[in-house]
Amino acid sequence: MLPPIDFNGIKEKVSFQLRPWQRSFQFWVRAIDIYTGYKVFQVRVNFEKDVQKQEAMWERQHELAADKIFAMCSDLGGFFLKIAQIIGKPDLAPAAWVRRLVTLCDRAPATPFHIVKLVLENELGQSIGDVFERFDMEPLGSASIAQVHRARLKGDQGDVVVKVQHPGVQDLMMTDIHNLQAFALYMQKTDIKFDLYSVTKEMEKQIGYEFDFLREAGAMERIRKFLYENNKRSPVLVPQVIRDMVSRRVLVMEYIDGIPIMNLGDEIAKRGINPHSKVAAAAKQKILQSLTLAYGQMILKSGYFHADPHPGNILICKGSEVALLDYGQVKDLPEQLRLGYANLVLAIADGDPLRAAESYRELGIETLSKCENELQELFKLAATMFDTKLPPGVVMLQPFSEESSIKKVAVQSFPEELFSVLRTVHLLRGLSVGLGINYSCAEQWRPIAEEALYRAGRLKGGTITLA
Repeated sequence: MLPPIDFNGIKEKVSFQLRPWQRSFQFWVRAIDIYTGYKVFQVRVNFEKDVQKQEAMWERQHELAADKIFAMCSDLGGFFLKIAQIIGKPDLAPAAWVRRLVTLCDRAPATPFHIVKLVLENELGQSIGDVFERFDMEPLGSASIAQVHRARLKGDQGDVVVKVQHPGVQDLMMTDIHNLQAFALYMQKTDIKFDLYSVTKEMEKQIGYEFDFLREAGAMERIRKFLYENNKRSPVLVPQVIRDMVSRRVLVMEYIDGIPIMNLGDEIAKRGINPHSKVAAAAKQKILQSLTLAYGQMILKSGYFHADPHPGNILICKGSEVALLDYGQVKDLPEQLRLGYANLVLAIADGDPLRAAESYRELGIETLSKCENELQELFKLAATMFDTKLPPGVVMLQPFSEESSIKKVAVQSFPEELFSVLRTVHLLRGLSVGLGINYSCAEQWRPIAEEALYRAGRLKGGTITLA
C-alpha cells in the first residue's frame, strides 16, 4: 500500500475551491443581491398597468437574475451545481433561468490529472500502469463531488469508467449546505410558506452519503439486482460494478455507450429525423415510459431507489434504451411512508381529494389552510408536489405565485424522508416537459401502488385501509 495522502494539502492545490469563510461570504453577498433585486422589482412593476409591458419587465428581471445565479453556481461550484440542477427545470423555474442553468450539469472544474493519479494510486494501492492498459487523462465529465475517466483494465477488451472523488470537497459542500439552511429558514418565515428547512436537512443527510463510494457501489448492485430480477427485461440499464476496484474515493464500473438525454434532440436531427415526427415522439415516449416504470417499481415496490434522475445522469443508448447512472444519492423509504405514498398515488390517479387529504395526514405532512375549497386546494397541492402532469395550457407551474396552492395551503411540516420522492417526481416532470410530453406518473404507477397496498393487506375489494 502506498503512503496515505494528505488530503488537506491537496485541497490547497485545487485552485477552484475557496476556503469555507470565503464561500460563506460569497454566497450571502450574492444571495442577498438576487433576493433584494426581486423585492425591489416587485414594487416597481406594480406601477406599470399594461399587462404586456409587465410581462416584458418580468422577463428582463428573470434574465438579470439568471445571469447572477449562473455566475454564483459556476464560480462556487460544489453544492451550488446541485442547486442549479434542482431549480433549473423547465416546469418550475422561469425560462430565462432554465436557459442559463441547464448547461451547468457537468460543469464543475476538473481536478488536475496529477492529483487524480495520486488519489487513484493511493486508494487502489497500485500504480495506474499496473492496473490499466489505457487511461484517458481528459475526464468524460466533472461534477460537484467527483469526475469520471474512461479507461481499460489490463487483460480486458471492454472499457470501464473510473470515478474519482475531488480531494477536500466534503468540508466545503457541508459549509454550502449550512448556509443554504440559514437562507431557507429566512425564506420560509417571509415569502414561502413551506417547510424548506426540513428539505435542506434531508439534503444534508443525502449529500453526506455521496462521499462514500463503497456505499454507492452497494446501492448500484442492489438496484441492478432488483430491476433485473423483477422484469423480463430491466426498464433501465444499470452499470455493473468492478467489485475488487472500489474504495471510499474511487469507483470502477462498466462503461455504457450512449448520449446524454440533453443531447437527444440534436441526435435525432443529426440522423435526419424530424424532431416533431411520429417516430421521434414514439422514441421519446418509450424513454419516458422506461424511466417511469423503473422509478415506480423502485419507490413503491422496493422503497429503495435512485434519487437523482437529473439529465446529467441519464444516457440514451441504441434502440432508445435508457441507462441510469450515478448512485451516490439513493433513498430507503420506511415501510409506512412507502405505503402512505402508494395511497397518495392512487388518490391523485383517481382524482380523490378526500383520500389525498387522508394520505397527507398519514404521511405526516401538516398543512394550514384558511382558504375556500380547502379540500380542492389541498388536492391541487398534492398533484403539484407529487405528480408529473401539468394542467391544460400550463408549461410552467410557478408554485410560488400568489395564485398557487402552495400559497393558499401553508405546509407547516414536511417529513425529511419524503424529500427524495418529491425531488425525483419533479425531476421526472422536468424531463417530460423537456421532451414535450405531458403525462401523469401517478396514473402510470397506479397498478404498482395497488400491488404494494394489496401485498401489505391494505387493499381489499378496491377499498384501501389506512394504517
